[in-house]
Amino acid sequence: MGNQNTASFQTLKDLPNPFHQAQCVLHKHELLICGGYYQRDCYSYHTLKNEYKFICEYPSDIKLCGHCVVKLVDNNNNNSKYSNQITLLSFGGHQYSNKHTLVMKYVSVWSNDNNINENEIDKSNNYNQWLPFTNNRDHPIIIGRYGDCYVGVRA
Repeated sequence: MGNQNTASFQTLKDLPNPFHQAQCVLHKHELLICGGYYQRDCYSYHTLKNEYKFICEYPSDIKLCGHCVVKLVDNNNNNSKYSNQITLLSFGGHQYSNKHTLVMKYVSVWSNDNNINENEIDKSNNYNQWLPFTNNRDHPIIIGRYGDCYVGVRA
């Protein structure tokens, strides 16, 4: 009994809004919190600064009742001016409702942590917002079928 594990967890700053079944993705020193059960807000938590910044919210017609968010690997982006950019994919929906499949080109909201001045980011590239995931003909791609249940899904 002499060797008890006394490791403790660090208490973090409270989230601006409560989340249940939140989806999180790690990016450098950021933990991206991408919505939760009927909670459309997305935040970046900076692990070194112990602070949150609002990124965006899911479109108003999206009901987050079971969803998954993954970071896509882009091997062609290594030498790009925007190498701090990552692509996120969000998919899911309630078992008996319409599904969503959205994509976000994310660039850090912490301007001191990237080499890109916020004014240099071309707003026409739709950074830091959820947009429909489409094919080459701009037709929506939906992951899942009516009746599929994504509640509790993780990747």
